[in-house]
Amino acid sequence: MTNNDAVEVPEAPSLTKRLEEEGEIAADYLEELLDIADLDGDIDIDVEHDRAAVAIVSDTDGLDDLVGTDGEVLDALQELTRLAVQARTGDRSRLMLDVAGFRAARRSELSELADKAIARVKESGSSVSMDPMNAFERKVVHDVVTAAGLKSDSAGTDPDRYVVISPS
Repeated sequence: MTNNDAVEVPEAPSLTKRLEEEGEIAADYLEELLDIADLDGDIDIDVEHDRAAVAIVSDTDGLDDLVGTDGEVLDALQELTRLAVQARTGDRSRLMLDVAGFRAARRSELSELADKAIARVKESGSSVSMDPMNAFERKVVHDVVTAAGLKSDSAGTDPDRYVVISPS
């Protein structure tokens, strides 16, 4: 081989392409689950905030059991789906799963709660601690706080971790 001979290295798949593949694998896994559970639902795949986003949507109310109380079943289903993706790709997945719009509605509620806490911090000049939240919920609050120009940190230990919002 001479110096002029180029060795072709296969190009790594783009992040978007890899995330779309994660979404497809997750959709296949979830479609099988819906078939086994005899539930009707459509699977939507997207890429949001550098992660695969998969949603199970339905015109009927039959998906409530996949959400569970306060989204506990949804959290477990998301972890199982992430594991299914990891088993196929060999890479850890940060996929986000939503069922029947539960996470979208919760994101909206949390944004409102964060806005109220931000207003209290700005008014008082003191830190405000929020109620315990899971990782998804804390991330939503941190994003809202950052956009408002304030600081936030998570404190405590799971399952009682919470967000503390402080003046900047």
